[in-house]
Amino acid sequence: MKTFINDDFLLGNKTARRLYHQYAEDQPIIDFHCHLSPQMIADDRQFDSITQAWLEGDHYKWRAMRTNGIDEKYCTGKASDEEKFRKWAETVPVTIGNPLYHWTHLELARYFGIFDLLSPETADSIYKRANELLRSKEYSIRSLLTMVKAEVVCTTDDPADNLEHHKRLKGAIETAILPTWRPDNVIKTDDTQKFINYIERLGKSADIVINDFNTLVEALENRHKFFHEMGGRCSDHGLDRFFFTPYTASEADKMFKKLLKGDSLSSDESEKYKTAIMTELCRMNHRRGWVQQFHVGALRNNNSRMFRLMGPDTGWDSIAAPQDAFRMSKFLNSLDDTDQLARTILYNLNPADNEMMVTMAGNFNDGSTAVKVQYGPAWWFLDQKNGMERHMRDLSSLGLMRRFIGMVTDSRSFLSYPRHEYFRRLACNYIGEEVEKGLIPDDDELLRPLIEGISYKNAKEYFGFNK
Repeated sequence: MKTFINDDFLLGNKTARRLYHQYAEDQPIIDFHCHLSPQMIADDRQFDSITQAWLEGDHYKWRAMRTNGIDEKYCTGKASDEEKFRKWAETVPVTIGNPLYHWTHLELARYFGIFDLLSPETADSIYKRANELLRSKEYSIRSLLTMVKAEVVCTTDDPADNLEHHKRLKGAIETAILPTWRPDNVIKTDDTQKFINYIERLGKSADIVINDFNTLVEALENRHKFFHEMGGRCSDHGLDRFFFTPYTASEADKMFKKLLKGDSLSSDESEKYKTAIMTELCRMNHRRGWVQQFHVGALRNNNSRMFRLMGPDTGWDSIAAPQDAFRMSKFLNSLDDTDQLARTILYNLNPADNEMMVTMAGNFNDGSTAVKVQYGPAWWFLDQKNGMERHMRDLSSLGLMRRFIGMVTDSRSFLSYPRHEYFRRLACNYIGEEVEKGLIPDDDELLRPLIEGISYKNAKEYFGFNK
């Protein structure tokens, strides 16, 4: 009997199978955006169970379990690892049609050599077999990264972080673990006391007393330089949307001092402050030759009751309304107008923004480098079969798929790396279909660099990881 996860999984035509197995399957992985814990990597953590490896911090799975009527104690609560795993196994058959069904079985196959379908009937056997392997040294976190040929992993780090775990990792692991600058806390101004507390923490990390806008920028510059010295070459900005409104330096200073006093900003004042600080942050990225990433379009923390109980990033977010193309254009143009626009990746969460995003990126590709402004990988709610296929169609039609930088895990789970395989199989299937329709030449001199590029090589070149 042919197993569900097999050599031809997702490869629906002869050309797709040839392209995947010859040019994509064995490529290393560059994961230029994820939320893995640097401390766990530095500690080379050994998981006690597959529950810990799979369910800790994974809001995708928690969300599915809740939707399936599973009580919170089996998601993030105090139920035992075995009880949580059984509830996940109870949920998996209900996820048919959802990418979680594919990811779950890819991960079982690739890490554990388990090809059984996970269900209540197979749960105990799979739990026992996976746990036996996880407790061996060959399944420590660093070994897991080596197993999947992860060449570069970019974590997500706050500017105030001392990066102590990255220091421990320098030269200690084959995979390059690099920090990514994520300064979102300097634009989160709704809770003024929380904002003030963060600014104090940032000042201490930079050894600068932050009392006005200039010293705020000075402190951020100090930390930006430190991240660069630690190997960081990327920033990431998790914004609801792009901000833009004209401002003066004195207005930016006035708005910031108002926040430091604990006063709330009006909507116009908030827009000016956020435009000002984002402009300064992007100028830093340009000065140091970094790549800046913008993840926009999430409507976060919709469930106030659960947010109070559990905090952010626990599964209460959704897709927001389409982006304001005007503000996005004005913000990017304000940087380009002074030749201070860094290499930029645009990620959207609302699929209605696909075509707008691809064409927006094209506005600022000035020939100085290949695809200076990239349309980023299908992200979050869109990193599934339908989302990625639509992403590839739209990018192919309006941009240059040959230059696309490929996939990221965007994950907190160390077992998520088969998502790169998932993307590569879908990409080869899409391209294979186009070849067999006669829309793309069946010529390996054209197809090989396309497949190898979007699987691995384009990201390595774009980020400069080969230098």
